[in-house]
Amino acid sequence: MSSTLFRCPSYREPQNLTGVSEFFFMRLSDDPELQPLLFGLFLLVYLVTILGNLLSIVVVRSDSHLQTPMYFFLSNLSLVDIGFISTTIPKMIVDIQTQNTVISYVDCLTQMSFFVHFACMDDMLLTVMAYDRFVAICHPLHYSVIMSPCLCGFLVLASFLIGLLDSQLHNLIVLQLTCFKHVEISNFFCGPSQLLSLACSDTISNNIVMYFVGAIFGFIPFLGIFFSYYKIISSILRVPSTSGKYKAFSTCGSHLLVVCLFYGTGLGVYFGSTLSLSPWKHVVASIMYTILTPMLNPFIYSLRNRDIKSALWRLYSRLI
Repeated sequence: MSSTLFRCPSYREPQNLTGVSEFFFMRLSDDPELQPLLFGLFLLVYLVTILGNLLSIVVVRSDSHLQTPMYFFLSNLSLVDIGFISTTIPKMIVDIQTQNTVISYVDCLTQMSFFVHFACMDDMLLTVMAYDRFVAICHPLHYSVIMSPCLCGFLVLASFLIGLLDSQLHNLIVLQLTCFKHVEISNFFCGPSQLLSLACSDTISNNIVMYFVGAIFGFIPFLGIFFSYYKIISSILRVPSTSGKYKAFSTCGSHLLVVCLFYGTGLGVYFGSTLSLSPWKHVVASIMYTILTPMLNPFIYSLRNRDIKSALWRLYSRLI
């Protein structure tokens, strides 16, 4: 595959096409005094996210009380979040430090592939966790039989393969683009909607295909989550005692909060070119989606979960 693309021919240059092999990201700020602050802030956020998710994985894997399907999926979600944030933030941190926002065409496609892969895996794992809560609340007597270790492993593997398929489909769509209007990406990473918005022509058909793929890999899992919580809420409302309802809701609250945060910002990023968001609104939504969601996930689950807090205390006691 050639990495040489072309700018759209303009009326001034009907026969002179300029070769394009790299893109430029949008700067978060042109103020030199803000660069050290932005560098330190995003570096701190990245380190907190990595350490928080690694701690979540270590706690789940090392504590025998947490060897259940729910925490198995949670540890895999933390692992995916580490990969998810690592596709965008390290490059942004380096760009802030070096004041160089250039990325090659090949590196841009690679970043987009990993970004879509981990985002889709995140999506699928949240759906799997919703199904796990559905079985636990609506079919508690058959929970251990239905959510067997074999099924749990298969669901995680299926999430990985579906994410891989999704990323390759997006790659094929973007590879159909042969020329671009300009090379300035109005964001800090390469995403499918950002690259399609730069295409010269035939963007309607490409957008239709991309959003159709997004609907399959995004909207269908969302319907699965919605259906699971519809059944869960219906089942909880039939519980006679208030304490029983609270206990059932508390096991789902953390997951539901993460789902709302992930989908609320993710849809804005994915459909940003269609929604005609301003560049800065798009950047803010992207920061929420790619940075804050992976960072907050372990804290949302740990601060709202007695089992995780107890496991953290036992791990701390063993270390002391």
